[in-house]
Amino acid sequence: MDRARALAYLNGKILAAYSRRTIESLRAALPLRLALRHLEPVLALNVDKEVRKDALVVRCAAEALAGGAPPGREAVQRLLEATRTIDRAFLDGLSGFPVRIVIRYDEIAPLRAQRVERLLDTAYRILSAWRTEGGLRLALHAAFPRPDLERLLREMLRLYALETRALGRTVRLPTLLMPVGERATEHLFSVMNEVGARLAVEVVRVVYRPGRPVPQRSGRPSVSG
Repeated sequence: MDRARALAYLNGKILAAYSRRTIESLRAALPLRLALRHLEPVLALNVDKEVRKDALVVRCAAEALAGGAPPGREAVQRLLEATRTIDRAFLDGLSGFPVRIVIRYDEIAPLRAQRVERLLDTAYRILSAWRTEGGLRLALHAAFPRPDLERLLREMLRLYALETRALGRTVRLPTLLMPVGERATEHLFSVMNEVGARLAVEVVRVVYRPGRPVPQRSGRPSVSG
């Protein structure tokens, strides 16, 4: 099994659930529905962008593990440069929508660097534990006590929300919707924090549910195995 690919796949499932639940919560705010019409495609493309970035980070952690040394600042800098290529593809994908975005790296770069560093360290620890454990869930048990994993997930999702808010501030909607769009951006951050906290609890509950995990041999990766 390609463990880095499996870990990136599960990370992507968590981010997809995070985005989906965020959008569902935003739909409940009636005054924001007009702006959400335009923001939903942006959020969908944004989560795809973040999944691709995170996959690069996980792969980097796997390569560092194979090389016998934890990834350092040089690896973080290389990853940050690589994420800009993904950003450009993201912006190109928005060309058919009635929105405009300018990525302000002076605000986004420090947040992104923190998230890359945490994910890189987390992936390295999980993949290292997975070398001697029989599955991802067992590796998570070995790498993190339950409170630490929940705190880590909440923090990484909070950093995702902070970067999304910074990105949202640069979204330019049609003129009539601009005041609503500003409210939507602030509400988005609040909702993402609430959704992220709940999601972290749910993920950890699955990872640490009673019963010893069955060692995983092959097939699609799952925290249940």
